[in-house]
Amino acid sequence: MRALIIGAGKAGWRLAETLCGERHDVVVVDNDAQALSDLESQLDVLTTVGHGADPRVLEEVDIHRSDLVVAFTNQDEVNIFACAYARSAGVPNRVARLDNPSLVSPSSRLQLDELGVDLAVSRYSTIAAELHNILRLPGTLEVVDLLDDMIQVVGFKVDMDSPLTRAPLQDVADPEMLDRVRVIAVMSGEDLVVPRGDTQLLIGDSVYVACEPDYTPTLLNWACPERISFQKIIIAGGGTLGRTLAQLLEPSPAQVVVIEAREDRAVHCSTVLQRALVIHGDALDEENLGNAGIIPGTAFVAATGTDENNIINCLLAEKLGANFTLAQITKAEYVEIINSQSLLDRAVSPYVAMSNAVLHFIRGQYIKSATVLHGLPGELLEVILTGGNKWTGHMIKELRIPKGTMIAAVQRDGRVVIPTGNLLLTAEDRLLMFARPQALSRIESMFGH
Repeated sequence: MRALIIGAGKAGWRLAETLCGERHDVVVVDNDAQALSDLESQLDVLTTVGHGADPRVLEEVDIHRSDLVVAFTNQDEVNIFACAYARSAGVPNRVARLDNPSLVSPSSRLQLDELGVDLAVSRYSTIAAELHNILRLPGTLEVVDLLDDMIQVVGFKVDMDSPLTRAPLQDVADPEMLDRVRVIAVMSGEDLVVPRGDTQLLIGDSVYVACEPDYTPTLLNWACPERISFQKIIIAGGGTLGRTLAQLLEPSPAQVVVIEAREDRAVHCSTVLQRALVIHGDALDEENLGNAGIIPGTAFVAATGTDENNIINCLLAEKLGANFTLAQITKAEYVEIINSQSLLDRAVSPYVAMSNAVLHFIRGQYIKSATVLHGLPGELLEVILTGGNKWTGHMIKELRIPKGTMIAAVQRDGRVVIPTGNLLLTAEDRLLMFARPQALSRIESMFGH
């Protein structure tokens, strides 16, 4: 596939890195020569200096030869024009980053179609949804709903009192749990472990499992006995992200508090939010944070636009008694350090979420979605089996599954099955698979067409 990415910022860089890792041909356009030089020194890409809305530049990079155009600049108008021009050039797949909420509302969908935008990706709505997923299930690191929301992939840390540390996986759980839960992967420090029955988990390991949503609370209560329900959620930052997250959280039973330093934003939040308490002040001021009322069962979310402020704010909230700290972090290197060293409970990147949205869109005909987890190298894929696929009609234990790949769940006839070696796969089965980076190209070659 030939992919043209317009914009060499963090979102464009992240997507280029992913596509290059899968050996696609990637061309990147940006008007910042230094940004392109930095990108070219790290990745196997072609670059062109120029404005993403200049037809001469788009013709110079042979836009008509592209299979995919992703306009990821921080200017909505440039991104829309690039997609419109790509459509006129016959490019089959076109994605635009649009940060203006009114442009991604349901009422704007038809207009975007007419302008050539096949998929609109919003930084704020995607990261707000991810933060909300984590907060709705206390004790989790990440939560992803897959297979038409019939299965959840949940990541959590093994704490000191967890029964998971008492015996190997094959002996630690009762038969019902083994039938309903599939352990996908374990991050032990910086090492990815593909679990087996004799795998012994350690305190501090990050465990990723697949199970049905109605069973997730039971699993978490058993595996994470130290977890507590959130009685209050404090959000530092009342900009687009903080406000969007607060709106998602308002239906929950937890009290929601928003702290915003700018008066005009604080007033706007007070106008649009129904239940949340809005405090005008700087969350980095210990007195203001104290006034928000950190109580037992408090989660703190740092959602400002500055990574360093978000980190310090979470550390301050933890000092004052917050049970869980969560931050938006834009710099990828910060996310890796924070999560590996457990400086905060969780750091998430909006650019991983945006890259996920594009991956969902571009996979082959029989690979219906792809999700990249923050704490786990690799991807979660939903694969549809056809009658002619060589896996169809065989039991799982008979398959030659690519190394670094695991079948986590099977959706069949409107229900989900946790797979065992004796499960016979049939046409139209929908498989949820976890694939390490080195296995992705093999999976795409098997199912992508």
